[in-house]
Amino acid sequence: MEIHPLDANGLRERIQLSLNNFVSDHKAMMVNVSPDTLPLVESLEGLLVGGKRLRPAFAYWGFLAAGGQDSDEIIRACASLEFLQACALIHDDVMDASDTRRGNPSIHKQFETRHMSNQWSGSAKLFGEGAAILVGDLALSWADEMLLTSGLTTDELIRAKAIYDIMRTELMSGQYLDLLEQVRGDITLARAETVIRFKSAKYTIERPLHMGAAIAGASPELTQVLSQYGLALGEAFQLRDDLLGVFGDSSVTGKPAGDDLREGKQTMLIAFANVNAATTEKKHLFEKLGNLSLTSDEISELQRILISCGAQEFVENRITSYLEAALTSLNALSGETDAKAALIELAILATNRSA
Repeated sequence: MEIHPLDANGLRERIQLSLNNFVSDHKAMMVNVSPDTLPLVESLEGLLVGGKRLRPAFAYWGFLAAGGQDSDEIIRACASLEFLQACALIHDDVMDASDTRRGNPSIHKQFETRHMSNQWSGSAKLFGEGAAILVGDLALSWADEMLLTSGLTTDELIRAKAIYDIMRTELMSGQYLDLLEQVRGDITLARAETVIRFKSAKYTIERPLHMGAAIAGASPELTQVLSQYGLALGEAFQLRDDLLGVFGDSSVTGKPAGDDLREGKQTMLIAFANVNAATTEKKHLFEKLGNLSLTSDEISELQRILISCGAQEFVENRITSYLEAALTSLNALSGETDAKAALIELAILATNRSA
């Protein structure tokens, strides 16, 4: 495929236009409630401008892989996943107390600043968090509405909604497990893999593929191939995200360097270090992990520990292994179609990235 799989058939541009039109149509409704509600829409609008559009892309190429024909209706249905992603990001930032998202203040920080600049009464922090939760809820509601008003046939919507409902339940379960691991600590490789699978792998790749394929009426055999590809790639994608959260360049990732260490993220890196780091290094990691006031020097020391005990190399090797498994699974797809070529390129893009 000569054209980037996220841009082939004007994909990203059409997704953005679809989102813009949806938000524009709903702004008038919000104004009718009260002009004071506009900051809710505007903050969500700003978040929707960025992003890789991976979930809509996987849904779209899953649809084409199952023999679907491109249309404005499928674009709108796939674009609805961006609202679900926005909900997850907003709530995740509140739970993790993250100050930034994509190089800009996170939604709860935006509303916290609004509170302080207007010198309103009460807690600016609680106001910011409360407003962000509502923006996330609004995004979740609009995700459902956008899918159901996409113009798909009744049968197509029934098939899509069945996958969509499973995906949301899995996502919320995975988010809770991630939250639980941060307070429980002493994570194991098995528990880390469970979090990865349900918080990210299924939600980011497998279920969007399933949703698109289901809309096109995919066979059980194709659905199984997409599962093998999606789960392997989804786990590799999240492992790359974990590495970037510890070792990533802040100017590229849009988040502070070592942010996952400050937040105390219990990832596969930490699970490996819990078993393989030297006793003194494990003790140091335990004492420092989750300290929001970590200095750059302390971040560097924790990074050194994760490198020296082999955690970084272990995760890199798993990414390579998962990528190979994902690509091998595509051998079951007959012919050299655009969809197959796009899925191959998306696999490489999802794992070899710096943000």
